[in-house]
Amino acid sequence: MSTSSFAIELPKHLLARARNGDVHAFEEIYRLFERPVYTLAWRLLNDADEAQETLHDAMLRLFQKLSQFRDEAPFWSWLRQIAVNEALMRLRRRRLIDYTDVLPELVDERTPAALLERHDLAQALAQLPAITRSVVWLFHVEGYSHQEIAQQFGKTESFSKSQLARGTQKLRGLLAPHPEGLAHVGYV
Repeated sequence: MSTSSFAIELPKHLLARARNGDVHAFEEIYRLFERPVYTLAWRLLNDADEAQETLHDAMLRLFQKLSQFRDEAPFWSWLRQIAVNEALMRLRRRRLIDYTDVLPELVDERTPAALLERHDLAQALAQLPAITRSVVWLFHVEGYSHQEIAQQFGKTESFSKSQLARGTQKLRGLLAPHPEGLAHVGYV
């Protein structure tokens, strides 16, 4: 079972109605997936306006390509791919990614220690190169395979694996305990 926020079961009758041009059915699909598409776009672009535009572009693309969906994978997976493609196209145009608040789903925010870990993780991710951050995000949070990531970037699987390894190594170094305490991040 997927932990993706996209993992929403779409009723078959709703999909059938949307495929037949029922605007109300498409509006229901839009409402069901609006939040996960927006959240993914915001995580990749870190810009509310661009995330909103990406949401609209992804939903427009979905509407245009709905007849091409073949039920070979879950609908949500197909829509997530469309959303990632739209966000990456914007990213390529902008050549900028800034992750200042990433991976919150992986940290339990109920404890002060968890809040500090989340902040440290966000700071560490913000220090990674844009491409490396994207690979780390797509692999660990969105659950993409190396093959899928490679396809997104028009590269080989080796590219994805090496970017993930570099990112992981860099994150470990940035998040490792430092003998000088918090001085290494400017808190002292």
